Amino acid sequence: MKAASRVRATRRTRIGAKVLALVATASLTVGAPSYASAPSPEDAPAPRITSPFTGQSAQQNPVLAVKFDNARHARPHTGLDRADIVYVEKVEGGMSRLMGVYSSKLPKAVGPVRSARESDIELLRQFGRPALAYSGARSALQKVLRNSPLYARSHDRAPGAYFRHSGRPAPHNLFVRPKALLRTAPRAERPADIGFRFGPAPAGGARTAARTVQYASASHTFRWSPRQGRWLASFDGAPARSTSGKRLGARTVVIQHVNMRPSRFKDVNGAVTPYIETVGRGKATVLRDGKRYATRWERPSAEGGTTFTRPNGEPMTFAPGQVWMVYADRR
Repeated sequence: MKAASRVRATRRTRIGAKVLALVATASLTVGAPSYASAPSPEDAPAPRITSPFTGQSAQQNPVLAVKFDNARHARPHTGLDRADIVYVEKVEGGMSRLMGVYSSKLPKAVGPVRSARESDIELLRQFGRPALAYSGARSALQKVLRNSPLYARSHDRAPGAYFRHSGRPAPHNLFVRPKALLRTAPRAERPADIGFRFGPAPAGGARTAARTVQYASASHTFRWSPRQGRWLASFDGAPARSTSGKRLGARTVVIQHVNMRPSRFKDVNGAVTPYIETVGRGKATVLRDGKRYATRWERPSAEGGTTFTRPNGEPMTFAPGQVWMVYADRR
C-alpha cells in the first residue's frame, strides 16, 4: 500500500468554543487591533471520537498549534503535558523550541510562547488549516505567515488571547489562552488523519533504557520508566516538568531524521534559521514500551501526513496517548 493512501483527507466542520473567562492575575497585552470573536452556542460540546493524534477517545476541538520557548529560563512549561503532540525543533545557534498541538484538551493557559519559523508552515499543513499561536517573527517572516494557509495569530494580532505572567522575566513571560485564541480563528479545522497508527507493540525491537537527541546547544533525553510505562523527558540534563509538577514525557517518542538546511531568514543577531524539511522520506527511530524500532518515514506532500513503516513493510504502531516528535539531523 502506498504511504499516501494511508492518509485521509477528510475534514470536519467546526463547533464554536465557549468563551474563556479572563485569568484574574494576568495582565493583558494591549495596543494592537484584535480579531473579533465569532458568536457560538455556549452549550455546544465538541464531538467525542477516537483522536487520530492520540488513538484515544477525546473531544475533537479545532486544531491549535502553540510555539513554546525552551530556553532554561522558560522552564517549567505550562500546559505542554496536555498537548496531543509535542514537536522538538532545532533553531538558531543549535538551541531548541517546542510546539504543542492541541485538540483533545484545551488548558486554560499554555506557555511561555515564542516566535514561529518558516518551516512551521510546511509542518502544519498536514493538519489542514489549523490555528497557530506564536509571539512574533521578523517582519518579512510575519508577512509569509499571514499569507500562509494557517490561521496565524500572534500576540500583536490577537492581544485579547494573550497575557504576561508577572512572575516570569521577559521574554519568557508570554502565555496564551487556547479557547480565546481559537475564537479568533472560527474556521480552524478539526483533527483528521495525519498518518499515525495506534495499536499493540509489534514483534521485535531492541531493549533501550534511554535515547538522546543532541543539538549544538541543547540536548533532549528520553529515559524509559517501567513504573510509569512511558519515556521521561529531560532537557539539557535536567528533568523536564510542567508547572503542575508533572514530569513531561510520553509512551511514544519518534526520532525523525530530516534535512535541516539554512532558511532564507535570520534572527535579530544575524544567525541563520534552520529550515526543517518534513516533506520527503528517511529514517526514524520509534521508542515505545522500553524498546526502539527502526522505521522509515515518508511524507509525499505538505498537504498529507507522515507514515512510519517497519522494514517488513508493515505500519509502525504507536502506543495510545501523547506522542513526541523529535527532529534530528539526517544521518
